[in-house]
Amino acid sequence: MLNYPLKFEPVLKEKIWGGNKLTTLFNKKSDRNNIGESWEISGVPGNISVVANGELKGKSLNTLLETYKEEILGNKIYRKFGPEFPLLIKYIDAKTALSVQLHPNDDLAKARHNSFGKTEMWYIMQGDEGANINVGFKKTTSKEEYLKSLHNNQLIDLLHFENVKKGDSVFINTGKVHAIGAGVLLAEIQQTSDITYRIYDWDRVDDEGNARELHTELALDAIDFERKDDYQLHYSKDENQSNNLAKCEYFTTNYIHLTKQLTKNYSSIDSFIIYMCISGIAKIEINNNIEKIEAGETILIPAQNKEVILQSEDCELLEVYV
Repeated sequence: MLNYPLKFEPVLKEKIWGGNKLTTLFNKKSDRNNIGESWEISGVPGNISVVANGELKGKSLNTLLETYKEEILGNKIYRKFGPEFPLLIKYIDAKTALSVQLHPNDDLAKARHNSFGKTEMWYIMQGDEGANINVGFKKTTSKEEYLKSLHNNQLIDLLHFENVKKGDSVFINTGKVHAIGAGVLLAEIQQTSDITYRIYDWDRVDDEGNARELHTELALDAIDFERKDDYQLHYSKDENQSNNLAKCEYFTTNYIHLTKQLTKNYSSIDSFIIYMCISGIAKIEINNNIEKIEAGETILIPAQNKEVILQSEDCELLEVYV
């Protein structure tokens, strides 16, 4: 039953800042014009992924995890997380800027929300001219200076912004203030968590004139006020091999530029494998079962499968595992 590449129905999220790139570029099906996120693989309650292909079509991710356990997750992951999927995989389209926000660490998220923290990374798939992101502060900042800037509506004067383009990649530690800027399309890999502390939202309101909730008090104990250049991810782009992008206790992400057939042996990795297609088209094969993946799609390889054959003349993939 788990001997083929699994696709899931995307969970599309309408957002005040969302656009239409996920529908126009990636053919996500929606009649709405402000789809900000496509949750590709999710175990978040209320947003559980459902299999879209093969014998298991219609089964929820949680049902699979309850039934197959280590066969999907891998032994070490099941021992640590039980039947819970440890990652949340997304594509994000920001027509306008997201709020300035941050995420609590594991300890704080557990104490306050009975949740995991949210360490994450971004891979920029496309950026309009002048597109930028916020990552951290311009300089190490005191709590008093931060609160004063909030009170005077001058927070953006403290923030560090960088222009981004296709191929840039960023690692966001818990506590780091950040925001995806207008015109950015990206892939996101993160811990399974939906806990966000919003600290500034560009003074915008919805159609009824209502501003979104800010989490000023909750954020105070969670913010890292120190200026740290720990976010830029540098990586090689050698063809037909895994080039490491990010490695942390929560996930490993590699970049693969595929231009021919490549056989991957995962016998040393006790984990599921996720492929996110960031450009082009590829065929992914396990046990003589083949599934096509196109830009903006995602595939899960259950942990019991140790050999995967990838084939394309020109395709870029993110390879993710725990």
